Amino acid sequence: MLSKFEKFNRRLSVWLEWIGVIGFLVMMFVTCIDVFLTKFFALPIQGAIDVVQFSQVIAIAFALGMTLILGRHIQVDIFISSLPKRTQGVIDSLATLFGFAFFMIVVWQLYGLGYSFQTADERSMSQLRFVLFPFPYVIALGSIPVCLVFLQRFINSLIRVVKG
Repeated sequence: MLSKFEKFNRRLSVWLEWIGVIGFLVMMFVTCIDVFLTKFFALPIQGAIDVVQFSQVIAIAFALGMTLILGRHIQVDIFISSLPKRTQGVIDSLATLFGFAFFMIVVWQLYGLGYSFQTADERSMSQLRFVLFPFPYVIALGSIPVCLVFLQRFINSLIRVVKG
């Protein structure tokens, strides 16, 4: 059962990571074209900064889950690794529970922010006047796999505590 949940988390995170890669490629492509056009023809792309910023939001938000799965985040465990296994499991359980709770609050608050942007018809300040409401929703969607990974790790750490 837990392995199916773990496989689901990984598949979802990989799928979202590819969307993040597309966001990164758009960001890179627009930046390169904008620099080229500006330097050689004095024709900057109007709204390029907004496109790059919003592409960056997509790239980062959709890479969160896979980053957590692969362990590409900062983690200090010098002291923890010297403790007994059961104590490590208890500390790991608490840390993953806090991580899960934090990202659940993040998803909830981002949904509220997106709804607020949507009802107020918030737009970017550039000439393109992008609507802003999809981007908090995008970050919230990208944070859901993080919640699932923390939940899975919490269950695994509780199993470790019980088994000793």
